[in-house]
Amino acid sequence: MTTKADFQDRMLSLGLARVSEAAALASAKLVGKGDEKAADQAAVNAMREQLNLLDIAGVVVIGEGERDEAPMLFIGEEVGTGEGPGVDIALDPLEGTTLTAKDMPNALTVIAMGPRGSMLHAPDTYMDKLAIGPGYAEGVVSLEMTPGERVDALAAAKGCAASDITVCILERPRHEAMIAEVRAKGAAIRLITDGDVAGVMHCADPDTGIDMYMGAGGAPEGVLAAAALKCMGGQMFTRLLFRNDDEKARATKAGITDFDRIYTRDDMVTEDVIFAATGVTDGALVPGVKRELGWMTTETLIMRSKTGSVRRINYRTPVEND
Repeated sequence: MTTKADFQDRMLSLGLARVSEAAALASAKLVGKGDEKAADQAAVNAMREQLNLLDIAGVVVIGEGERDEAPMLFIGEEVGTGEGPGVDIALDPLEGTTLTAKDMPNALTVIAMGPRGSMLHAPDTYMDKLAIGPGYAEGVVSLEMTPGERVDALAAAKGCAASDITVCILERPRHEAMIAEVRAKGAAIRLITDGDVAGVMHCADPDTGIDMYMGAGGAPEGVLAAAALKCMGGQMFTRLLFRNDDEKARATKAGITDFDRIYTRDDMVTEDVIFAATGVTDGALVPGVKRELGWMTTETLIMRSKTGSVRRINYRTPVEND
């Protein structure tokens, strides 16, 4: 009989790190090789294999993006041995498939885990996102504000000029007006080509120099980013965006009834979680996988929201040379 134990985040954190490490090691062999799907598939296979070794009764609630017809750990897939706590899992086996294929910065493997029922079942649609780091009063910025108003409000709360604010935005044609308005305020913008989970995390890490993240991206990635911010601290506000009735039908199937609702970080992730991210290529959060003759080395960021703890784990493993 399957045992349903309590969610032991401390005991599970190392196992989650191993899952993330395995996916990074597998995809790292395809860095710069120009094959996004092969890199993604390698990460998926490694992540699935390691998840199935954990003593959990896990269900994938946030999986790979179906829009791109990518290889998936599919939503609803059951993972783990079936013995242990019932958990929700949100994952992106390779955030930044294009970054990996082109050997560009900030490709990560990302996974979060929480008690069963703790994560929003976000449909595969777009989501408007706004995030800032810790240390600010609630409601300093909001989705109702224009991009320029957000810059002014955050600058006032930080006690600096708007020109001292740096905003991270995904470089897409849909954001051209937003980018122009933010620059008109004198703020700096760090444009990223992919990987908005890392983009949101940047605003909670003072070493990156990012103050705020804004823009539309994938809703599943929004839940992953919320899990990271729950561990790191910071505020996040999101709203689902729908382009057609088919996307609204996906939301309804996922249990969404209010299509205009604004979600906070804690609406998307309601209980304590653990979060792991391993660098595939070098980035601002973690360095990428290092290859040397006979060895590969990873660095993994592992965080627990319950304690606010952040660990960096270096893992060196022998490998056969290709």
